[in-house]
Amino acid sequence: MSDWLPLAGFLILTLAVGGVAGAVTAGGVRTWYPTLIKPSFNPPNWVFAPVWTVLYVLMGIAAWRVWQRTSLASPAMISFYVQLALNAAWSAIFFIWHRIGAALGEIALLLAAILATTIAFSAIDLLAAVLLLPYFAWVSFAAVLNGALWRLNRSA
Repeated sequence: MSDWLPLAGFLILTLAVGGVAGAVTAGGVRTWYPTLIKPSFNPPNWVFAPVWTVLYVLMGIAAWRVWQRTSLASPAMISFYVQLALNAAWSAIFFIWHRIGAALGEIALLLAAILATTIAFSAIDLLAAVLLLPYFAWVSFAAVLNGALWRLNRSA
């Protein structure tokens, strides 16, 4: 049982970040986001919560696997915390401050941090790195969506 407590801790950490991001996002999704001009590939709002939930679970499992082989303060884990903080920051920049262009710059940093984390994880545990690939793919899509929203709404 005690072997599973750290896994639960990592899942709680990542899902808590997701919960904060979701709470930050909720107000903007109801009020500001509907007013934006959207690209044709913009997914329906209901898609985001289940996708992000799965991604946060995968992130938690990946971090737990790496932690088992390193420590909470290893460079790979610090990279993980940095990308997690950047993940949370994007929601505030986009949905609270409505800074679409700034969010685009921030998501580029987030992608670089996810890539750095994936590379760091791959040197320690290949499966942990593989678990981050759907996250990288989704954030890449989110960056394209963010860019399209910025382009379509610059003069709005």
